[in-house]
Amino acid sequence: MLIVGHRGARALEPENTLRALRRCMACADLVEVDLRLTRDGIPVAIHDATVDRTTDGTGPVKGYTIEDLTRLDAGEGETIPTLREVLALIQGQTGLIVEIKEPGTEAIIVSVIIDRLPERLFLVSSNPESVTMAKRLLPGVQAGLIYSGATDDPIGLARSVQADVILPRWDRVSREVVEQAHGAGLLVIPWTLNREEDIKEAARLGVDGFASDDPCAARQYLQGGTQKSATPAR
Repeated sequence: MLIVGHRGARALEPENTLRALRRCMACADLVEVDLRLTRDGIPVAIHDATVDRTTDGTGPVKGYTIEDLTRLDAGEGETIPTLREVLALIQGQTGLIVEIKEPGTEAIIVSVIIDRLPERLFLVSSNPESVTMAKRLLPGVQAGLIYSGATDDPIGLARSVQADVILPRWDRVSREVVEQAHGAGLLVIPWTLNREEDIKEAARLGVDGFASDDPCAARQYLQGGTQKSATPAR
């Protein structure tokens, strides 16, 4: 199974920072970052629409220019990295999952990625239109649909937007879902699995990968070792 470092290794380091990605790359097959645009249209790695939770600043990400945003402390002296910085860090070493947080930003994100394609790339979103747009802008890319709530037909929805993978919240995964997805030619990569029993259950169900806040602990669990999982950072 593929191990995905959720926002890097957010249980151990400040999420979505280069420090978290470096920690993640020691054990994960792919790193995952969330992307939003600054006021001047630069894609940066941050989960929330505001900087309040993860930095010492306040206000919406889109209210900052890239110059002002990089002055904020994202934890442990880290700054919010640009997509270009993320791509430079992982180049030739690991794959990348990009979550498109804002519909309408797909073209800008793809224009940055296309100059430095990772060895394996997934463009994913909880917005179905963003998945369709990703496939249109970057033919051949693996695109994925994220979902967490009750969805009548996630497999049908994923196929309708030309997705290659579904990324359900862990409590939405069952053997039936996995079998239906595989029958439709879709990969299944749930999130977020940190407990040993959940990771082993995911393996039993036959998922293709999973996101974890502590990818090195997850790797040990898969290899039969035991390690106390860390508590996710802020």
